[in-house]
Amino acid sequence: MEEFDLPRRLAAEAIGTALLVATVVGSGIMASSLTQDTALALLGNTLATGAILVVLITVLGPISGAHFNPAVSLVFVLSRMMPGRDLAAYIAVQIVGGVLGTILAHMMFAQPILEWSVKERSGASQWLAEGVATVGLVSVILLGIRFDRKSVPWLVGLYITAAYWFTSSTSFANPAVAVARSLTNTFSGIRPADLPGFVVAEFIGALCAFLVVTWLLRPTPTVETAS
Repeated sequence: MEEFDLPRRLAAEAIGTALLVATVVGSGIMASSLTQDTALALLGNTLATGAILVVLITVLGPISGAHFNPAVSLVFVLSRMMPGRDLAAYIAVQIVGGVLGTILAHMMFAQPILEWSVKERSGASQWLAEGVATVGLVSVILLGIRFDRKSVPWLVGLYITAAYWFTSSTSFANPAVAVARSLTNTFSGIRPADLPGFVVAEFIGALCAFLVVTWLLRPTPTVETAS
């Protein structure tokens, strides 16, 4: 398998996160402009997001790991699948890429370049939903890598498609995406004031998933008997 240097890995992370956010925000704008039915708009937003995740992870995964998510990058470091020295750079380019994705979506739909969201997403139920969403996402990634690496793009895309609907927060599960979505006052936005609760819940969820999966995959000690 070809090895890619850090600049190219960071570029892949920035591009992937930008395209992910552009899809989330852009499909939300498109859906809400085509229908007044919130459920139908959410369905359009969901399908586009799940589909782009399959594509981006498939084509960029071999370059950077296709994290597109600071919580996932943290878990990769804790799992020793990525050097700790790369973590800060990964998180920085993911956030920058996410913001660029919002700008790109706004430009395509003739929206203000950046605009603070006023969409309220707060409260214990929303934070719990984000924690659950992130536990599921990180667990799917770690277990998928262990048992069926080639299926990870589909596993992640399908999981996020489902999680949009079974969580009250519509499953951000990604601090970089949450930051980017605070800069769009459209269907997929989140108020900046609500960001801290989401980000904390996402990181806690990622750490919980890491601990649970590490325990699940821990080899069972074998007892040697004297012959």
